[in-house]
Amino acid sequence: MSRSKLSKIETGSVSPSITDVDCILSALGVSDEVKAEYMAAAREAATEVTAWRLVRRLGYSRKQRQVQALESRTALLRLFQPSLIPGLLQTPEYARAVFARKNLPETQLERTIGARLARQAVLYSEGKTFRFIITESVLRWRILPPLAMAGQLDRLISASRLPGVDIGIVALSTPQRDFPGHSFAIKDDRTVTVELVHAETVMTDPRDVSLYVSKFDRFSESAVSGDEMRTLVERIRDELLREQETA
Repeated sequence: MSRSKLSKIETGSVSPSITDVDCILSALGVSDEVKAEYMAAAREAATEVTAWRLVRRLGYSRKQRQVQALESRTALLRLFQPSLIPGLLQTPEYARAVFARKNLPETQLERTIGARLARQAVLYSEGKTFRFIITESVLRWRILPPLAMAGQLDRLISASRLPGVDIGIVALSTPQRDFPGHSFAIKDDRTVTVELVHAETVMTDPRDVSLYVSKFDRFSESAVSGDEMRTLVERIRDELLREQETA
């Protein structure tokens, strides 16, 4: 550990990572019992859990602005999503369908949708990379009527052509060696955000982060991207349009 980093930790200008705590305790030569106690406290501090009921009280639009601030400071964002279209890629109609489930007053709903859509400006920023892995089942999940869902898939196709955006789709027909589990976002190999039914969990322990990086890489290997991804999405979109025509 550098002298400057140690100084910043001592003054409280930066928080020590799990690795930093381990290095400091080892250098101090503390007993195994004391070290175990401090390491347990450090690991607990490296995981932050925020219940959705608290987010609701504070306001979903405020939460979207907080996420926007984090994304603006992130150079590499990797997001795995087996449940729904990622917020950065959602159309207004899709975003409304997502937040409508939360039974918000119309004014709050409009503010929240607007805040989510405002986040998407970051996709056009230079020097940033966004990698999305989405399962095919998400594209077929009927959260919207066929025509509106087809519009959402068109949005995926257009976003996939942006310079800093890579969208991979894990086809249902592709043999797998892992299970999707839940969605997660990795920011710059430093933090992982996981959205559960009851809460959002943010992890900074390097060991936890590496687990999610490995999982993302495994699904990335089996996903299609580029022209192959667009062909798959276009096929599903055309199925929706044919369904709309015959309805």
